[in-house]
Amino acid sequence: MSARLPAGLRGMAVLRDPLLNKGTAFTQKERARLGLRGLLPPHVHTQEEQMLRSLAHLRGLPSPLEKFVNLNALHDRNEALFFRIVAEHPDEIMPLIYTPTVGLACQKFGNIFQRPRGLFIGANDRGKIAQVLRNWPQREVGIIVVSDGERILGLGDLGANGMGIPVGKLSLYTGCAGVHPRRCLPVILDVGTDNEALRNDPFYVGLRQTRLRGARYDALVEEFVTAAQKVFPGVLIQFEDFANTNAFRLLQRYRERVCTFNDDIQGTAAVVLAGLYSALRVTGAALREQRILCLGAGEAASGICDLVVAALGDEGLAADAARRRCWLFDSRGLVVAGRTDLAAHKRPYAHEGQRVGDFAAAVEALKPTAIIGVAAVGGTFTEKVVAAMGRINPRPIVFALSNPTSQSECTAEQAYRWSGGRALFACGSPFDPVTLDGRVFVPRQGNNSYIFPGVGLGVISSRARRVTDEMFLAAARTLARQTTQADLDQGSLYPALARIRDVSAHIAAAVARVAYARRLTAQRRPANLLAHIRAQMYDPKYPRYACDASMARFTARASGTITSTRWGSCSRPSNLAGRGGSRPNACAMVAANFTGSAVSRQMSGTPGARRSSPTFTPSAVCGSTTTPYFRCNSRMVASRSSCVLLPETKPLAPGSSNSPSRASFSQSATTRAGSRPTSSKA
Repeated sequence: MSARLPAGLRGMAVLRDPLLNKGTAFTQKERARLGLRGLLPPHVHTQEEQMLRSLAHLRGLPSPLEKFVNLNALHDRNEALFFRIVAEHPDEIMPLIYTPTVGLACQKFGNIFQRPRGLFIGANDRGKIAQVLRNWPQREVGIIVVSDGERILGLGDLGANGMGIPVGKLSLYTGCAGVHPRRCLPVILDVGTDNEALRNDPFYVGLRQTRLRGARYDALVEEFVTAAQKVFPGVLIQFEDFANTNAFRLLQRYRERVCTFNDDIQGTAAVVLAGLYSALRVTGAALREQRILCLGAGEAASGICDLVVAALGDEGLAADAARRRCWLFDSRGLVVAGRTDLAAHKRPYAHEGQRVGDFAAAVEALKPTAIIGVAAVGGTFTEKVVAAMGRINPRPIVFALSNPTSQSECTAEQAYRWSGGRALFACGSPFDPVTLDGRVFVPRQGNNSYIFPGVGLGVISSRARRVTDEMFLAAARTLARQTTQADLDQGSLYPALARIRDVSAHIAAAVARVAYARRLTAQRRPANLLAHIRAQMYDPKYPRYACDASMARFTARASGTITSTRWGSCSRPSNLAGRGGSRPNACAMVAANFTGSAVSRQMSGTPGARRSSPTFTPSAVCGSTTTPYFRCNSRMVASRSSCVLLPETKPLAPGSSNSPSRASFSQSATTRAGSRPTSSKA
């Protein structure tokens, strides 16, 4: 594939841009054209060689935190190489860039801080949040992951140090689902921290104040959500690691207003439901026959129960009967109807029963078929609990999902040993294979990374206006179908991470299918939805840069005529050249041959209308035939700084070799950080 650099970008500016930099992989021709001779060692390496060198160095580091820092530095200087390593070695790399290592990285964030990534929006930015968002160098943002840092994993209030979570999540969007890094924006809402130790830490990077609460907090979040929609129209906002007091109400407030979801509530629910479906393939039982007991009654537990109820309702079970299949156990004991201290999200699962303060006693009383740990209290699935589950059930379902590893309810080895090798086990943090009585068990994480990357890809690919529970139900069922019999035979309830990009593509297609079926998008459904999804996925391999300074200096003088133009509706990137800047919803898409020269510019007109043979004088000349030279959300863009010189005396035939390829546009660097379309004056 080929790509064009912004005009005038040369030398160290290229090497310092992580989305453009290839390091020692720049060819000799590229080095000559881009002014890189002497700035790099003379030998040209392949990306594969660079990957082997990076992995060799990484594997020689003594601790996961040092490996995190090393990978973070690679991410900062060469994104294609970083994501190539993530995509090709997910089992090794994902635990280093996300759970469990990211928890420690957030705790040590101020100590290991090297270079800012993402946007820090503080309480002191009130009234200026739109301006802060416009400081982000990319205009093509499709997904924002935002946290206020109050409930980071199972570690509590880490304030602005929680930025490691949005950055890590978005790395998985790219590594697991191929969402282009240009489309990803990590955000931390720094509203202060109630963690006194952090406020007194000289290396803490955030505001040294207690947390905003109440109306002032709500006003800041409202301004952020409104500004994000204004600056990045249609953007998907993923709420991440908000405390229970805010997570539920923010989701309820915004889910019908904007395109948003909460991964802790909805993503966790989908991955757990998928694991249950896989476990039931082993037991042969039906979902409606299960009794599920969640250790924990917060965002994750409530989300799990809500989605299980939705799945049972889809199978024809009444909502009240479905809710009676789900029980919660919180810090004060079993959630039952007689309690008067229950938050609103717990009440639907407060059933008639005796108050029980001990989890092992609750297991004995309820006789659940599945226990799901999401309370972030380590070691709570004791031998007594697991042995009781094994006595009650031929194949007990035991999900120890809290992370990081220190918070896990039990280890994989404990679950298998205490159940006599009969547990159907899933974990929140990674565990090594376990050998018991000559059999090897391969536990896999019930990690949200199986769900949210595919959901996000499906939403932005279909341009869905909303994210619905039905989408998460479709994602859960799709994930379960991707688990093979070979996986189940070795005790794995989820597919291998080596297949994560393929799994995410299938999930994205399922999510997009819901968007089209429910008319949540104005976009026409592609004939081959899975192929369409795969075509959107970023491939982290180096492009060949075909930049030539003469192109940047070229000024076209001839007039051209477009014989047929179709107009569509999209968000116009603010840094594209040409007229029509006052029409943010107008987007020209060429659907016919050209006479003379085609111009990469947005032209004035009414969205949805058809115009015939508009004549104009191009300020720069670019080529296209039946391939659109604009695509909504600017995924396929040509600008004055990425022009191809074309003959001006004859029309181009479809398939002409002079036509830019999809790959060259999709890899276009015209909207890179710090770049603007340059003047066409000589």
